[in-house]
Amino acid sequence: MRPALPQWSGTLAAKAAAFITVMCCALAALLGVLVHVQVTNQTVGQARDQALQRLAQATERYEAGDTPRRGAGVDPPELPGELRDLAAAGDRGTMVAEREGRPTMWAAGPVEGGRALAVAVDYAQQARTIEGLDRAILWSSGLAIGATLLVGAFAVTRVTRRLHTTALVARRISAGDLDARVNDPRTGRRSTAGPPDEVAAVAAALDSMAASLQGKLLAEQRFTADVAHELRTPLTGLHAAAELLPPGRPTELVRDRVAALRTLTEDLLEISRLDTGRERVELDTERLGPLAERAVRAAGDGTEVRVVRDVSVETDRRRLERVLGNLVANAHKHGRGPVVLTVDGPVVTVRDHGDGFPEYLVAHGPQRFRTEGGTRGHGLGLTIAAGQAEVLGARLEFANAPEGGAVATLRLATD
Repeated sequence: MRPALPQWSGTLAAKAAAFITVMCCALAALLGVLVHVQVTNQTVGQARDQALQRLAQATERYEAGDTPRRGAGVDPPELPGELRDLAAAGDRGTMVAEREGRPTMWAAGPVEGGRALAVAVDYAQQARTIEGLDRAILWSSGLAIGATLLVGAFAVTRVTRRLHTTALVARRISAGDLDARVNDPRTGRRSTAGPPDEVAAVAAALDSMAASLQGKLLAEQRFTADVAHELRTPLTGLHAAAELLPPGRPTELVRDRVAALRTLTEDLLEISRLDTGRERVELDTERLGPLAERAVRAAGDGTEVRVVRDVSVETDRRRLERVLGNLVANAHKHGRGPVVLTVDGPVVTVRDHGDGFPEYLVAHGPQRFRTEGGTRGHGLGLTIAAGQAEVLGARLEFANAPEGGAVATLRLATD
């Protein structure tokens, strides 16, 4: 199993910073090694040439019978053993070693008797030059990495800030704010913020999608409102005509269908008002237990009311009764008894013992006239309940009980 990474490691800024840091360190290390090797080879080469030149001069003086100058001698005790063995074998060579605590370039060559003539050249200055170069490489690499990180962080932060803005607008749109737009300054034809880039393309696509979605929803809302308004007048006349029919079974059927059409029309008008987002609540303090009992009585008999803990809530009584009445009516219409409404503080649950809610409703909430697999849909009752709950500032949740049955939970806002 792969180890879990910290949350910050998944952000674009963290990934970009890590990538820039690794690349800068790798580049600085590569350049530093190249410069170090080049300068060291050059410095060592110059010191070696100087040491071999002095060895040649010392060899001439030794062969001429002159006394070796200071720094030269035959088989000096400080001469490194490897270099002594090389000279004894008849070869010339150089080596950097310590002499009296100071770095020294040694050069040695063979003389008669299997001995070694050696010359010592002070190497301290060259060693200090290489050390200073290494420090300069480290400091300059650190400064370069820091400067690159700052510039890179600034550039990446600008991009991530724009991405966060786009994501925030997308969340606002998904929450129902269809007027939200990114309005990225780079998306305009005469943009002064710079040429368009990929982030601007995403922002423009999101704005275009939001505008198209808003247009379609507004058209749907206007259609719903227009249809409901147009139906009211003929339904009123139809209802008056049905009341004039003589008593009988056909008359009851006509009146029942006319009543159903009037209910549907009123529901459509209520949904159109909810869609506009201009509904205003009339708050008052209500005891939740008695209010739930009134809503159940208005919805019909056959519902058990359990008050576990009664509380007073500040709410709109008419809208709350509408929500509870729709939930109870839906439980009786699409579920099976017994139907139980439970009040436990500011939480009200309506439970039936039927087949439960469809999966799409539990996952996405009620949808108008939605049907699943050819079965009967849930109409507009739950859609109105969800809309009125949103107006009240409450949260309406839909779930299925493990042992079977649908459970609708209304959580009212409390102070």
